[in-house]
Order: sequence, then C-alpha cells, then structure tokens
Amino acid sequence: MKQFLKLNIVLLLLALGWSNSVLSSSEKPLRIAVASNFTPVLKKLLVEFHQQTHIETQIISGATGALFLQIIHGAPFDIFLAADSIRPKKLDLENLILANSRQTYALGQLALLSMNSKVQLSDLKNIPERFAIANPDTAPYGKAAKQTLEHLHLWSLYKPKLIQGINVNQTFAQIRSQAVNIGLVANSQLVLNSLVGVMIPASFHQPIAQQLVIIKNSNNIKKAKRLSEFLLSAAVQQKIISFGYANFNKTEIKAGS
Repeated sequence: MKQFLKLNIVLLLLALGWSNSVLSSSEKPLRIAVASNFTPVLKKLLVEFHQQTHIETQIISGATGALFLQIIHGAPFDIFLAADSIRPKKLDLENLILANSRQTYALGQLALLSMNSKVQLSDLKNIPERFAIANPDTAPYGKAAKQTLEHLHLWSLYKPKLIQGINVNQTFAQIRSQAVNIGLVANSQLVLNSLVGVMIPASFHQPIAQQLVIIKNSNNIKKAKRLSEFLLSAAVQQKIISFGYANFNKTEIKAGS
C-alpha cells in the first residue's frame, strides 16, 4: 500500500513538473532573428501584431549570414527573417525548418546615399576616397552593392576604397554620421528616416528576395505561424511596401527560388 502511495506521489510530482515546464514554454516570448535592414520596420509592425495576438516577442537583430550561422549551431530562435533567400534555402536543405514555412515576405531595394550632396546614379562613375557598403560575404545588401559595382565594371576601382559594415545598418550609420561621405544602403532606411537618395535599378543586381522560415526545433511553432501569417497578409504587405520595399508578384518570386 505504501509503495502504491509513493508511486502515485511520484507520478503526481512528475505531472506537475511537466505541466510547469509546458506553462513555462508557453510563456516564453517569440524569439525573432531578423536581418538588420528589416529590424526598424518589424518593430513598427510588432506593435499591431501584439495588439492583435497579445504574443510577446523578442528581437535578435544582425547580419543575415551571422544569424544563419547561429541557427546552424543551435541558437534558440523561433523564426528567422532573412535578407535573402539563399540562407533560408540552405536551412531548408539541412532540414532545420518547419516544412513549407519558407516564404518571401519582402523584396529589398538598394539605394545610393550621401548626406553632403544630392546624388545621382552617374555619381558612381566618380570614384570617391571612401565608399561604404555592407560586407558582401555576410550581408545580402552588401552582396547587391558588389553586384551593382560589377555590373557597372567599377568593382576593381572601388575595392581599395571600401569601408565595409558588419551589416547594412552599420553602413547606414557610417554615412548618416558622415564618417563616410557616400555609399549603398537599403532604400527602406531612406524612407524610414525621410532622406533623399537615388534608387539603384533592380537590373543592376540579383533580386533581394527576403524570406522567412520557422525553425523546426522551436517550442513556439504556433506563435511563429501567427507571425508568418501576419507578415504575409495583404494589409501588412502593403505597409511593408510603404516602408521602401518593392512590390512583387508572389507567383514570380516563389518560396522555392
């Protein structure tokens, strides 16, 4: 009889421990790894998301390449909003994401910016002493900047002049503070800060198709799905476009691209 009571007590304690663990997990904020270019926009959009869902969120911002490596090594993120489609596709191939969760949520645009003078596209032919871009190896906007200069057959001339930021936010900060006079940044940064620059034609670089994925090992799958659905909704897509991202046809930029 005593052994039976002890067994029941053990089972009850285990059950209580399990339920507390589940409760603790459900109360954890949704951890969002987000590319630096989209972070200011996401912060604005999350105000409405929280009002609609009451879901608490935590933003981890950085260069897409750096965030990708953290996920590969087991960082406890729930959803990843990248600035490209390459890293999300690699995570898909590594079977690290929820099936069919990879979707394009924004199409980035590159812009030339200087705080000292009004710039024109032709100004790129005048090689400056220093020129700011994000790191082409880790930041998709840096990669697009390199492709733009290669398209214009100017990369070899610009390469010794480059000041490379860790991500496009750092590059934008360098130009805005006038530490560097001119450079290539995300058009959304100009829109959000009411600045005037010049848009780089989309034909100068590969599309900056920004994709999101839900991390397979997340304990917040349902919350991550809610955020994905929110960002992909027609109303929020229009808001994203208003913040300086390009309009795109979802049939043209598919999740498989």
